[in-house]
Amino acid sequence: MPKLKREDGGEAATDYVESLDRGLRLLHVFGTRPGAMTLSDIARASDLPRATARRILLTLQRGGFVASDGKLFALTPQVLTLASSFLRSSQLVSVLQPVLDRVAERAKEIASLAVLDGQEVVFIARGGPVRVFSGGLEIGYRLPAFCTSVGRAMLGQFSDAELRERLKSAPLQALTPQTVTDPRRLVAMIAADRNNGYSLVDREAEPHFRSISMPVRRYDDVIVAAINIGSHVDRISVDEMIARFLPLLQDAAASVRSQLL
Repeated sequence: MPKLKREDGGEAATDYVESLDRGLRLLHVFGTRPGAMTLSDIARASDLPRATARRILLTLQRGGFVASDGKLFALTPQVLTLASSFLRSSQLVSVLQPVLDRVAERAKEIASLAVLDGQEVVFIARGGPVRVFSGGLEIGYRLPAFCTSVGRAMLGQFSDAELRERLKSAPLQALTPQTVTDPRRLVAMIAADRNNGYSLVDREAEPHFRSISMPVRRYDDVIVAAINIGSHVDRISVDEMIARFLPLLQDAAASVRSQLL
């Protein structure tokens, strides 16, 4: 890890805070399984010494982020303030949220906004129609980028050569019988989506779900996110999805381009 230099030439403290890194790693562990966890389980899952995990848990408990009955530990709703800070400060969310609401109402389906994070996509906003729908992707939900329409829409920003390199390190595991995992086919499909200007994925991420996505570009043409509309396969065909939903997404993406910096 690089170190900072003092004016006298000696080494200053590093720009890496190990204790903070460990604390964040421990917080992530709670999302790997439902329910409360024991200290031993948490230490093992976070790959930390038991004494270190205990100190971090007690610190988080003092800050109100963790609760314990003396044996089991669980996150508290205070953790949600971390996510809400991102949502309140994100220009993408503030600009796209009213647009998602309008798109969802016109489509009568859930509309979502996602960003690319490494080999995954993260959903950061959603709009829903008045009609109650039990499905849909929750904010913060992650999926592999290679088999989702939002992921492929954003992966289109890379050249074919860059895509081949990215896919070499991606865990290309099938989520459904329809999931395409062959790297050559994936590069060809993403390139075709790039040329078409949108991506449609049919039952590759979820068995009975198809979705269509548009890349969201900022003022300088850089892709910064993707918006999508998804539906159960029993409700809408591929052709109808293109005819009904694609114009809505195209208009939505065009309407925010000049607002995104």
